[in-house]
Amino acid sequence: MIIVIHENNEWIPPFEDAFKKLNLNYDFWYLPEMDLSLGDNPPDAIFYNRMSASSHSRDHRYEPELALGILEWLEKHQRTVVNGSRALDLEISKIRQYQELEKFGIATPPTYATINKDRMLDGANKIGYPLISKHNRAGKGLGVFKFLNMSALKNYINSNEFQTSPDGINLIQKYISAPTNTIIRLEFIDSKFVYAVEVDTTDGFELCPAENCSVESNCPTNFDEKFRILKDFKLDNIDLYEDFLIKNDISIAGIEIIIDDQGKVWTYDVNTNTNYNPQAEHAANTSAPLKVAEYLQSLVDLKNLGS
Repeated sequence: MIIVIHENNEWIPPFEDAFKKLNLNYDFWYLPEMDLSLGDNPPDAIFYNRMSASSHSRDHRYEPELALGILEWLEKHQRTVVNGSRALDLEISKIRQYQELEKFGIATPPTYATINKDRMLDGANKIGYPLISKHNRAGKGLGVFKFLNMSALKNYINSNEFQTSPDGINLIQKYISAPTNTIIRLEFIDSKFVYAVEVDTTDGFELCPAENCSVESNCPTNFDEKFRILKDFKLDNIDLYEDFLIKNDISIAGIEIIIDDQGKVWTYDVNTNTNYNPQAEHAANTSAPLKVAEYLQSLVDLKNLGS
């Protein structure tokens, strides 16, 4: 049995289709409708956590805290959990992500974090312009805006458009200029590199690959050329990313990088509930959801062999 823990029904169909294609035994735990009795024993299953840092944008503000408790409960009972409590801990905090990435020699952009809105300008003076604002707990590029000078940033902070991060921690980050106006998202399954997808950032930073993101946001996933899987993509230090994932018990992830005009690679986001763009996958004749399903089935088979 495979049980997927999640909070967004719109992201589930590609995975359910893959499970059905492989004739797998599966179930879904939808967090907004869940409770937890701490004295119960969890089912004997393989659990796949897909809790999202952007849940607050769907009126699911407290689901990450509930999910963390459920994951700890599963781990206490020694259940096999794909992307467990450590993965979720990094999913919901950019500053914890960055510090962990740096431990593995993976460069992250200079960043300033504060819970005081008025001190964002102090952070901007340390970072320098151009820069971007960012939420510590976010997703889909929410809260990411570029500023060329202090006047523009000050006006934004003092405007009605300003929204603080759901955890109260706001970030100021050095803007990394890519000559191609693109970012690259590295996809990993079983902590191993699968493929890289290039994403056009010309129209902004809301870059969730899932097809349904375009329904209620500016996420530009309906444009076929926005997402493109790169054939034969290579990165010299890809082993550092795989080691980072293994050591942090993260099996499935999308890691976003940007390459500046000097060729330096900067890493700025780790998504442990990664989604995949169907148009790009169709063009490349590949299916990450199917690979995820095959990986989860291998864990089921391994568990059965060991029982």
